[in-house]
Amino acid sequence: MEPTTLYSTLVLSGFVLIGIEIFLPGGLLGIIGALVWLIAAAVGYFQFNAPWNTLSAIGLLFLLILTFILWMRFFPKSRMGRGLTLSDKLNHSQSHPEPNINIGATGESLTNLRPAGIALIEGKRIDVMADADWIEAGKSVHVVAIQNATITVREDAPCEIS
Repeated sequence: MEPTTLYSTLVLSGFVLIGIEIFLPGGLLGIIGALVWLIAAAVGYFQFNAPWNTLSAIGLLFLLILTFILWMRFFPKSRMGRGLTLSDKLNHSQSHPEPNINIGATGESLTNLRPAGIALIEGKRIDVMADADWIEAGKSVHVVAIQNATITVREDAPCEIS
């Protein structure tokens, strides 16, 4: 195959593969298209006479970099890009719902709190953290702090009857 025909075919194939990548995202066709452009740059550099060989190689490398920059800048904002990427704002998403428990509420540890475990507070099974020491299962506890979704409990002091 004549070098000019091979060069033109590789450049056009690179365009087609990168263009298909817009409609069939996944990265593979875009990477193959970029590699085809790099091969075309090498073919142009070694087959054309000076100064066209250098201009051909530099032009294709510049086109590859420009395509990548434009892709990264505009694709995520396109209709198809928005459908494939995560939104920056997760307004209605919560990893753990806010507890409806007040400080001072009492309950019982269902598991050993070493320091985390489960307690039954006001009839609800809740993940809790022990404030200081480990608390054995079945002990009476009360809520001493609530920070975000972390409920901190402390063991109730045993009542001494004399």
